[in-house]
Amino acid sequence: MITSMPVLSSASAFSRVTALAAKRPVHAAFTWLHANPKTIMDWQIALVAIPAPTHGEQARARWLAERFTQIGLSNVEIDAAGNVLGTLPAANIPADSTGPVILLSAHIDTVFPASTPLHPLLDGDRLQAPGASDNAAGVAGMLAVVSALIHAGASNEELALPVPLVILGNVGEEGEGDLRGVRHIYDHSALAGRIAAHIVLDGPGADGAVTQALGSRRFQIAITGPGGHSFTDAGIPNPIAALASALAALAETPLPVEPRTTLNLGTVRGGISVNSIPESAQANVDFRSTDPEQLLRLEVALHRAVEDAVDRCNRRAKAAGAGSRSRLSFALSKIGDRPAAQLPNDSALLSTLRAVDRHLGLRTDLRLGSTDANIPLALGVPALSIGAGGDGGDAHTLHEWYSSKNRELALKRVLLLTLAMLEWAADQ
Repeated sequence: MITSMPVLSSASAFSRVTALAAKRPVHAAFTWLHANPKTIMDWQIALVAIPAPTHGEQARARWLAERFTQIGLSNVEIDAAGNVLGTLPAANIPADSTGPVILLSAHIDTVFPASTPLHPLLDGDRLQAPGASDNAAGVAGMLAVVSALIHAGASNEELALPVPLVILGNVGEEGEGDLRGVRHIYDHSALAGRIAAHIVLDGPGADGAVTQALGSRRFQIAITGPGGHSFTDAGIPNPIAALASALAALAETPLPVEPRTTLNLGTVRGGISVNSIPESAQANVDFRSTDPEQLLRLEVALHRAVEDAVDRCNRRAKAAGAGSRSRLSFALSKIGDRPAAQLPNDSALLSTLRAVDRHLGLRTDLRLGSTDANIPLALGVPALSIGAGGDGGDAHTLHEWYSSKNRELALKRVLLLTLAMLEWAADQ
């Protein structure tokens, strides 16, 4: 794994960016972006019309693989995890090289069930559809940047890529997907150990960058017992009562203001009728923090709360004369683990982004978030997540919308950042 993060001075980064921006092929790429807003929006509309719930992205992956082939990427494939990959080759580097690559990615899954009605509505530059911003905007922007590079002639001697650019449409970013698509890339793919920097496109926007990865851990609590009739079996310990007691205790866990740490009781399920002692009860909880130690502290508090609640219910039942069979048991399962990490302020990737923003007259607003960049950052690989332009709102609702106004500026930002990092990787 490439874990070093060589620094790059602001002056050197800005000189590289301005030299790139002056090249005729780069101007040709910018011209393609300016001339093809309809093509980009058509891709976005087609994408959001295809259901892609987390763990059910297959149809959207096939569509994206077809687009990758259509625009001219090499080595297009859908991997074992369901990710879609393609490559823009480097000049004078053999296809079987094990040298460094730059990775440009956007997640293709959404939070919406497969049964969600998907009827994209375009009104002027505004697209309304579930997933229009998160993350159809990122995927369409990725296709646009790569198409612009290919149109400008990435094999052109003046723009020839010094190292390969790998394009990734990954699965499993949302919710209980737990970043499984990007995890697969870093844990099991041939790219593992070769990625010099990773640029994530996620949602709209042109001035922000997520450089601090918000860590999270998610757990499912399952408490089970014999169950029975509410009257004739009264005294048998109740899984819902134990679960409620555990959750109430957990909710009282003190949380620090700094580092910001949150605890959420997300879902509760159990029981079959009002006059039945349930056989089981389940709940899902979510912990988030920028500090791994806080996540560990909350995990310990969760175990203690559940163990104590189940033990109290069992002791109470025993004292009431319930038999040994009338006992509760519990299981705690980790269903999500996103590591906390941060891109160093002096990293070459951040210096280059600031240089690009300076050249384009943008500000660089550094943010905290939970994105696909969590995984590479935790492994020491330079990574950040940025928007693909335009504006959006009502994310994760049926009323989600996206406006393509000013999308072009953000795509220029992504294109220049990508080209500059390709040159940087070649120099390492």
